[in-house]
Amino acid sequence: MTNEKKSLWKNVVELPGNFWRSIFRNPLPSSDRERAATSFTNFFLHIQPVRVNKRTLKPTTTFGLGLISFYLFIILTLTGILLMFYYVPSTTQAYDRMLDLRSSVAFGIILRNLHRWAAHAMVAVVFLHMCRVFLTGSYKPPREFNWIVGVVLFILTLFSSFTGYLLPWDQLAFWAITVGTSIAGYAPFIGKMLKFMLLGDVTVGQEALLRFYVLHVVVLPVVLITFVGVHFWRIRKDGGLAKPEVEDEPKAITAPVAAPVAVSAEGGRKFTVQGLVRGAFVKVGVLDEDTVFSWPNLLIAELAVLMFTVAVLMVVSYFFNAPLEHPVNVMHPPNPAKAPWYFLGLQEQVSYSAFWGGVGVPALELLLLVLVPYIDRGKEGIGVWFSRKRFLANLLFLIFVVINVFLIIVGTFFRGANWQFVSPF
Repeated sequence: MTNEKKSLWKNVVELPGNFWRSIFRNPLPSSDRERAATSFTNFFLHIQPVRVNKRTLKPTTTFGLGLISFYLFIILTLTGILLMFYYVPSTTQAYDRMLDLRSSVAFGIILRNLHRWAAHAMVAVVFLHMCRVFLTGSYKPPREFNWIVGVVLFILTLFSSFTGYLLPWDQLAFWAITVGTSIAGYAPFIGKMLKFMLLGDVTVGQEALLRFYVLHVVVLPVVLITFVGVHFWRIRKDGGLAKPEVEDEPKAITAPVAAPVAVSAEGGRKFTVQGLVRGAFVKVGVLDEDTVFSWPNLLIAELAVLMFTVAVLMVVSYFFNAPLEHPVNVMHPPNPAKAPWYFLGLQEQVSYSAFWGGVGVPALELLLLVLVPYIDRGKEGIGVWFSRKRFLANLLFLIFVVINVFLIIVGTFFRGANWQFVSPF
């Protein structure tokens, strides 16, 4: 065999390995240097820091709420793209396409269930994530702007779910959107214009369905992806997850002055001379003692959260079908007609005062949420659940949460015909 043929045969044999190295550049890491190189040279891992604090990996630190929100968004994107192959945004075809998903499309009912329950779950989990950030004081400097980005993401999540609510074109969707857009119409000066922009008409019809479809599948996802990118980027730039102030202080060891002080990197630890204590000791700081490499520690944790999210969603989608009521009938409105569950608190407030319930109080709440990191500037209790040093702030926030959840519960279970109080028992 000639040298040329041997070389060609060698290249064929080594093809899988060459292909792998062209993508990942590095073999599976076996040392700290290789673990760091893996994070630097891989696009997906480079989004993460090379090292993370051990506390970040504890489930009780964040309960994975931010990750679950992101995974739900990915699931919604994938299932939404698949649903677009079957859905037609037409008042004459939309409902029939929902029936086709139930009976004619392979796994269509599971696909729709996944999309519907993931949408509801994302609203709830993003809200819980905001609560976690507040109750651990993680909105404080230097993370103020990222808190505002998070508030914007919550609003975008609400509207993404709201615009998708109309697409099945059944009685539930039609009258929920009718109520929801009516609440928007209570805004002073711009209320009627805002309602017309959403509906493209004075009532919910073909124009409204088309506009909600475009908002749902194009406009809002693009804006969401942009803000999610900014959110992740700011987490990196702001130093990762907030942690208690005591952990920011470098731990130290001491060594006699007479003995030589060595700088070492064994076991992943880095030692630097911090200063000279006259008369007896040299203070040597230990850096990175409480951190571990992101690969594979953080990656394993993220994959575990992903598997948990998908498993729970699959179980729920298998046993519980997404609701689909009768086709739209404008002559037979339900009594009462209710907004989507996450806007039932607003609808309950509107029943007391159209302006204050639908516009005044929500605008004030949103303004306070945006301003809270600039009002509460103290550095105490950061990264600690229910810190006693932040008792008043946590108490006020919990009162705000309880009131809003209570209003949603009242609107869901305790309101009957003509919006009268009824007993659900």
